[in-house]
Amino acid sequence: MGKTSLIIAREYRERTKKKSFIIATILMPLFMIGLMVAPSLVMMLGKTDTKHIVVVDDTPGQIIGSRLASNSEVEFQLLDGMTKEQAYQAYDTSDKAFGILYIGRNIEENYNDVSLVTNTSASVSIEENIRSQIEQTIRNRKIEQTNIPGIDSILASTQVRLGSLQTLKNNGSDNIESMEETSTDASMLLGLVMGLLLYMILIIYGQMVMTSVIEEKQSRVIDVMVTSCTPFELMSGKIIGVAAVAATQIAIWAVLVIGASKFLLPVLMDNTALASAGAVATGINATLGNVLFMVKLFIYLLFYIIGGFVLYSSLFAAVGSAVDTAQDAGQFNTIIMMPIILAIIVMMQVFNDANSPLIMWFSMIPFTSPIVMMARIPFDIPVWQPLVSLAILYASVMIAIWLAGKVYRIGIFMHGKKPTWKDLLLWIKTK
Repeated sequence: MGKTSLIIAREYRERTKKKSFIIATILMPLFMIGLMVAPSLVMMLGKTDTKHIVVVDDTPGQIIGSRLASNSEVEFQLLDGMTKEQAYQAYDTSDKAFGILYIGRNIEENYNDVSLVTNTSASVSIEENIRSQIEQTIRNRKIEQTNIPGIDSILASTQVRLGSLQTLKNNGSDNIESMEETSTDASMLLGLVMGLLLYMILIIYGQMVMTSVIEEKQSRVIDVMVTSCTPFELMSGKIIGVAAVAATQIAIWAVLVIGASKFLLPVLMDNTALASAGAVATGINATLGNVLFMVKLFIYLLFYIIGGFVLYSSLFAAVGSAVDTAQDAGQFNTIIMMPIILAIIVMMQVFNDANSPLIMWFSMIPFTSPIVMMARIPFDIPVWQPLVSLAILYASVMIAIWLAGKVYRIGIFMHGKKPTWKDLLLWIKTK
């Protein structure tokens, strides 16, 4: 262990002193905080100026255009006694109006007899605004033609619109006031961030281990180092050293993000457009501002990062020891990367149903569990599931280290030959 600790210390110092480590350590919390307040910023900064649209209505009495209602997004101006051609000549859409809306005479029979002319592309919301108003106007006209007494008041009384749905966690109490408020939006946001974070760490740091082994093998540094330590000690020290770097980064991120969620996030939520979103904003604020919940989340994250990293780093280290160049490692990297990519695909389905049987099993398989399970945990899944998943993951880590060590001890001395899968299997069987 003394020799292994020296290798760990060397790997740790070498990487934590790099500018890339310092920059990533600072930028990642800012990125995560940015994702937390992104909905608010989008709502606040996404507002545009009111668009002025002139309306040419050929229906009798302009029965459609006269009922179009202006709002903060669109301002309608109904033209009287002007044809479509005259409107095109009178209004330069780049200066006097955003666009010209033409409503044909037969719009109530031919629902496609309507067009919008603009010099720039119209947004989806503007088109939907115009479409929905015309549809509602035609619908109202057809209702009026039924001549049913009091039909307007009857239909008005049937209109129902729910507000934001408040969700609470059942903690066994009969008092609803004491129940903890939750937010599906916040759970989805946290699951996405945590899953992608695991993905980046497994890829970046796993490749870092492989690249380091290849560079040392090319420079023949390994040939010197194995004279004073065993190949297994060398591989273990390299993996644990890089894992310590990842753990250090996660610990710093945890402190910064938890502090931001406790002190900075409530201020941002209260002073931005999202504060007007009612229960949705309240639920997000309650979830992200819950320090105990965020601490529990980062503890799980740390365990899954260490387990997932060591699992994949063992494989990457074995590949690095078996090849002479990074290009030669391509055929092996593809196989190693496939479970990680599959985990990302499955993670996207977590947001539809975090407790489906398929999702649950993928969160137990060690090659996909770090990403999938971390995406599920914010949805308040049963405690036994992540515990069992971690047990399976760390048992698999021990097997992976053993197998990788058998490849590593032979591969680091092999030069000039591009190995095959058959060669790797033979090295594993070699005593």
